[in-house]
Amino acid sequence: MKTETAKAEAVQQCLDHYEQNSRGRVVWLFVCCILLLLLVVLALLVGASGLTPGQALAGLAGNGSATAVTIVRQIRLPRVLVALLAGGGLAVAGSVMQCILKNPLGSPFTLGVAQAAAFGSAFSIVMLPGNEFYTLTTAAFTSALLAALLLLGLVRYRGITPATMILTGVALGSLFTAGTTALQYFADDVELAAIVFWTFGDLSRATWTEIAIMVLTFFPLLGYFLYHSWDYSLLGAGENSALSLGVPVERLRVGGLLAAALLTSVIISFVGVIGFVGLVAPHISRLLLGTGERGVFLFSVPVGALLLLAADTAARTLFAPIVLPVGILTSFLGAPLFLYLVLRRRGYRWG
Repeated sequence: MKTETAKAEAVQQCLDHYEQNSRGRVVWLFVCCILLLLLVVLALLVGASGLTPGQALAGLAGNGSATAVTIVRQIRLPRVLVALLAGGGLAVAGSVMQCILKNPLGSPFTLGVAQAAAFGSAFSIVMLPGNEFYTLTTAAFTSALLAALLLLGLVRYRGITPATMILTGVALGSLFTAGTTALQYFADDVELAAIVFWTFGDLSRATWTEIAIMVLTFFPLLGYFLYHSWDYSLLGAGENSALSLGVPVERLRVGGLLAAALLTSVIISFVGVIGFVGLVAPHISRLLLGTGERGVFLFSVPVGALLLLAADTAARTLFAPIVLPVGILTSFLGAPLFLYLVLRRRGYRWG
C-alpha cells in the first residue's frame, strides 16, 4: 500500500512540475524564437566585409554582385547555421548532463570531452603527416568519443553515481590537458600556433559537408532526449521513485551521457573548443521555465543558439575588420553571466 502511495505521489509530483507555468513557457519560447530570428537576419546583414545591409540582402537573394553573393551565401550563411547547430547542441547536451548529475555545474565539459578533443587535434597537428582538416577533425572526434567511452567504462566498473561521474570526468580532463601541454612543448612554432588557434573555437571552419553531419547528429539525438524526457523527470524526482516506477536508471544515465558526449564530440571536432554555452544556457532555461525536463531540453536549444550566434556576431563586428574566434568571447562573457545567474537564481528544483 505504501509503495502504491509513493508511486502515485511521484507521478503527481512530475505532473505538477510539468504543468507548472505552462503558459509562461510558451510565451518565453515564442519570445526566444523571435529574438533568434531577428539575430539571424542581423548576422547575415552585418560583418567585417564592408557590405551595406542592402547589398547583403541583395546578395542573400542572389541579385547582388558576385562578391556580395559569395560573402553572404558562402561565408555568412554557413557560419550562422553552424552557430545555431553548435549552440543548440551544446546547450541541450549541458541540460542532459545537469539533469543526470543533479549538479548545476554539470556540462558537456564535465566529461572531459573538450579536453580530449583538444588533445586529439594537437596530436594530429604534431604527430600525423599532412595536417589536413579532415585528419584533424577525425582525430579530435575519435579522441573525444574514446574519452566518453572510457568514462562510461570506469563508472560502470566502479558503480554509477553522480559524484563518480564528475570526479572521473575531472580526472580525465586533467589527463588530456597534460597530454596537450606536452605536445605543445615539443611542437615547433607553426604547429604551436595551429594548436592554440584550434583551441580558441571558430565557427568559420565548418563546410556544408560538416553542417550536414551536424544536422544528422543533432536532430536524432535531440529526439532521443525528448523521447526520454519523462524518464529524466522521474529521475529528477528521486532515484528510488524512478526505480519503483520501472525506470532503468543506470541504462538511462549511461545512454544520456553517451548521447551527450557523442553530440559534443561531433560539434567541437568541427568548430573547436567553445566554453560556457553548455553551462549557461540550461541555467537560463530553468530560471525562465522552472521544472520539467522536456521543456528545459527543448528551450535550451534556442537559448544556446541565441547565445552563440550573438557572441559570434559580436566577434565579427566589434573589432572589424579583425574577426575574433568566438571561443574567446564566450569565455569572457560566459563567466560573469554564469556568476550573475548563480547569484540571482531562486533555487529551482531538478525534474
